[in-house]
Amino acid sequence: MVLGNAPRPRRSRLRLAGGLALAGVALAGCAASVAPIAPGTIAVVAAESQYADVVSQVGGRYVSVVAVMNNPNADPHGFEVSPSVAREVARARLVVQNGAGYDDFMRVVEEATPSPRRHVVVAQRVLGLAASIPNPHLWYDPVTMPAVAAAIESDLSRIDPAHRAYFAARLTRFDAAMGELRATIAAFHARYAGRRVATTEPVGDYLLSALGLVNDTPFRFQADVMNGVDPAPQDVGTVETLVTARRVSALLVNAQVSSPVTSTLTGLAESSHVPVVALYETMPRGFDYQRWMRAEIDAIEKALTTGRSTRRLT
Repeated sequence: MVLGNAPRPRRSRLRLAGGLALAGVALAGCAASVAPIAPGTIAVVAAESQYADVVSQVGGRYVSVVAVMNNPNADPHGFEVSPSVAREVARARLVVQNGAGYDDFMRVVEEATPSPRRHVVVAQRVLGLAASIPNPHLWYDPVTMPAVAAAIESDLSRIDPAHRAYFAARLTRFDAAMGELRATIAAFHARYAGRRVATTEPVGDYLLSALGLVNDTPFRFQADVMNGVDPAPQDVGTVETLVTARRVSALLVNAQVSSPVTSTLTGLAESSHVPVVALYETMPRGFDYQRWMRAEIDAIEKALTTGRSTRRLT
């Protein structure tokens, strides 16, 4: 289940719709304002669709999952938290979120709708990372989802101990699928480690590192674009030169965000015959997490081997 087609917020640019009046949303008419939960299932809210998918893979038929941020076709930087999100969180037994400053609106909503029965899984905390980590796109790190899935399985088993064996079996299946993804990453690393790329944002930096690729884009440039800040002219010039001098084998861009800077870079890449690969912040529809990551890896490999651009995953 998804809450409409709401886009995701840029890091640290939270907006609460109409002030949200969370205390007032508190919960008048809550049951009448949200979709019913299937009997015998656990109500779960995930801040991002990729985490919702992992919940579904582990929880199977015993979870009813809502993904708050789910639209891969929209600019994810203008998200507004609606009262319906607060109502879904208020009744949830389990909430899963990224943390690291990426989805702080979830913390605001949770504090405004306290529940002693609610379990919360925060990927950043599961990984033992500081909230101030510079790159919050944790789901692109191959170590993240297995750890998050294990935390989800643990909490689901506490909430519904009668189905503990079911959740454990599904976690084993999930881990096997992640093992296949790790094998794909290892095979790519063996073939292409050391190849150089440029990026517009740090969306996929963790995956690029696992693949053995060298990202020549200054992190200051990536962070500025991510946070909606105009990059320094010298940084723009550095990245433009990487592309126009063909010092990199591909330009990787955020598929859901454009700006004058990123549009110019994309145009320079095309005119310089440097392939452009789209990386998504929100999992595209029709994918599960593992197939999404493999599709991104396949697109990067095509760029390196054939010079082919992938502007949209299908």
